Amino acid sequence: MIERISINAHSSIRIGGTPVICVDPFRIEGEPHDADLILFTHSHFDHFSPEDVSRLCRPDTLCAAPLSMESDLLSCGLPKDQITLLRPGDSTVLLGIPIEAVPAYNTNKPMHPRANGWLGYILTVCGERIYIAGDTDRIPEEKDIRCDIAMVPVGGTYTMNTAEAAAFVNAIHPRIAIPTHYGSIVGSLSDGEAFASKVAPSIQVVLKIK
Repeated sequence: MIERISINAHSSIRIGGTPVICVDPFRIEGEPHDADLILFTHSHFDHFSPEDVSRLCRPDTLCAAPLSMESDLLSCGLPKDQITLLRPGDSTVLLGIPIEAVPAYNTNKPMHPRANGWLGYILTVCGERIYIAGDTDRIPEEKDIRCDIAMVPVGGTYTMNTAEAAAFVNAIHPRIAIPTHYGSIVGSLSDGEAFASKVAPSIQVVLKIK
């Protein structure tokens, strides 16, 4: 499974195979138009880019997003009947992929308030539970997260920094951890290694941003 996961840049995640799943597409090169399913965590420009969405979408592409993003998705031409809107705690199945919407918010910063209902996701793909945290700090709901692969932001400023993200991952204890949200808009490329150095030895850290 791990070889099917790539990060285009920042928090722009792709899970290849059937179906092709993209999360928060950003800085997409070319116009592949190959996304079967696109998930959005929230509406900030580095997570919801209509230009990049248009590069991935086909006429039958399905999307899922927080309830608050309905007008954003409709305004960039996505058909209403192909959009699934979710609140934290909701679950659905799209294209055979079980999807759980989990909270993502700041506890000590103002940029991602809990009241917005923005999301992370847990996807079950080929029997593996993949947690995509979105833009979040450590939150009380972390105790409820069960996953095999965790993708968490580490760049600081708007999300957890490397130490906070490592503590988060150590608490939920996935088999594999992949750092995101660093090396371009915030954070430096060295944040991946800094995060890895703080994660428990029993957890494999895989760096996808290089």
